[in-house]
Amino acid sequence: MLRIRTIHDDVAPANREALAQVAVIMRSQFPLASQEEIDKLPGQLRDPVQYGFRSMLFVAEDNRDRVRGFALFLHMADLNFGYLEFISVASGTTGGGLGSVLYDRVREEALSLGLIGIFFECLPDEPHLLEHPEMLEQNKARLRFYERYGARPVVNNEFHKPVGEETSNLFFLVFDGLGLDTKVPRSTMHKIVRAILERKYAGVCSEKYIREVAKSFRDDPVQLRAPRYLRSKGPPQKARVIPHKERIALIMNEGHSIHHVKDRGYVEAPVRITSILRELDKTGLFETIKPLRAGEALIKAVHAPQYVDYLRRACANVPAGKSIYPIVFPLRNPHRTPKDWELRAGYYCMDTFTPLNQNAYLAARDAVSCAVTGAQEIIGGRNLAYALVRPPGHHAERRAFGGFCYFNSSAVAANYLSRFGQVAVLDIDFHHGNGTQDIFYERADVFTLSIHGHPEFAYPHFAGFTDETGAGPGMGFNINYPLPEHTKAERYREILGRALRRIIAYRPVHLVIALGLDTAKGDPTGTWALTPEDFRLNGQAIGELGLPTLIVQEGGYRTRTLGGNARAFFEGLWTGREAAVSRGIKKRTRRSRAAAPLIP
Repeated sequence: MLRIRTIHDDVAPANREALAQVAVIMRSQFPLASQEEIDKLPGQLRDPVQYGFRSMLFVAEDNRDRVRGFALFLHMADLNFGYLEFISVASGTTGGGLGSVLYDRVREEALSLGLIGIFFECLPDEPHLLEHPEMLEQNKARLRFYERYGARPVVNNEFHKPVGEETSNLFFLVFDGLGLDTKVPRSTMHKIVRAILERKYAGVCSEKYIREVAKSFRDDPVQLRAPRYLRSKGPPQKARVIPHKERIALIMNEGHSIHHVKDRGYVEAPVRITSILRELDKTGLFETIKPLRAGEALIKAVHAPQYVDYLRRACANVPAGKSIYPIVFPLRNPHRTPKDWELRAGYYCMDTFTPLNQNAYLAARDAVSCAVTGAQEIIGGRNLAYALVRPPGHHAERRAFGGFCYFNSSAVAANYLSRFGQVAVLDIDFHHGNGTQDIFYERADVFTLSIHGHPEFAYPHFAGFTDETGAGPGMGFNINYPLPEHTKAERYREILGRALRRIIAYRPVHLVIALGLDTAKGDPTGTWALTPEDFRLNGQAIGELGLPTLIVQEGGYRTRTLGGNARAFFEGLWTGREAAVSRGIKKRTRRSRAAAPLIP
């Protein structure tokens, strides 16, 4: 997992540690940078007055707080422009588009500040200006990268003029107008160049040199070099700015990997999360939120307390590296449970392939925390939140685990949200959400719907039939849509539309989506063949409801396509949500939003 964090000072210990890691990257990746330049970074962040600009450091950190890349952005407010001083990934970090993610973040910041654009320096891609010809291809690649954004060198000037005889490295001044078709007047350009040379290179450039270089910009407005690398001469990319509350909150149990069952055929593996994150990082739609710890009281509100207690104690007793599978199922005489905790596993389990191990309880508890944190974000005014968790949870019933599931994260979050108004839970995993059905079967305040493979051929086999519609107060508030083994995408969308109409009629305050990606083509646990485009359309249909929505990750096990399908779903969800807003769909009054309690 990677998160982009903004550092404004070196006060917090975490910031100081990140700055130390950035210094290591700078020494490795910028051999021309002096030690003085590296050492002054904390001072730049602390004292903008001294330097004449405000510094913002964007760091890309992994789930171990290791800095994998950074960008240092200078905001010169008096002249309303930004200067990108450094951008780099760590040595050994390759692929994944991290450089693009960082530069996108800088552009978003620039546009949100209303700047005319971003300036920065690049080594030239013209052989006669290079002291070291072996750098030519690298310089070309760098300028090719920026040209994709419409950023190109400013022409007809002497900015690359050496400061003195001892300086042989020349630089182009590059401008990114953020896709706004900005025209910079010559008089403004003179002030900008002077500000860059005086503030960034204080004490290096003489007044005569600054005056000569600034005056060398003669075009009015200034001109950029013609595109050299783009095949398409279309308009430059406009920086995308998404307000904080409009972004999708992304909450992940970073310690999920402790639950790693390496037994042959066990497909619920940590790589699932990595596959999804790799693609989501490219969208720019998400904001990472740190999960709050949810207390057991929330879990015991939907699961039998004795079951929760057993799971905690049993997992603590399993030796490290060992998995315990149920071998007896004493359901015929529930009043005579085995004394041995290993034998008792079958009393609380519904299948033979969901093991107990030392970390199952811990990972499942943290998954619940993520789901409830997402619910808190929704209550606090967020439109969309995504709990990217494992293990999954929708098969976990009130007093039983199974189907890789231990605690029902979707159900815990839905139950929490039900304090603040009616909730609809739509399960779109390939397998029936029997746990969610079991937990809410006699309740009318949580409307449960599930689109899944028919239990005649699909797990869990004993639940998910059309005649299971609820009981007591919950009669009519549980809807199942069991579909044939080979269901086409068009038929699936038809059923999804039917389910969404039922949700609209119910008029919930909040929507919870139990997101299974095992409906995809080639998934080892499913028989359907949904493509990324199908996921996009399905996500768009859900987004068009315009409801505050929490998405909780459930199944999906073909890691080669898992990330692309997740990305397509969320891009569709985002598009649908925007369409709903543009059509003027009103949010229902949420009496709950004003005062949501803290997680116990």
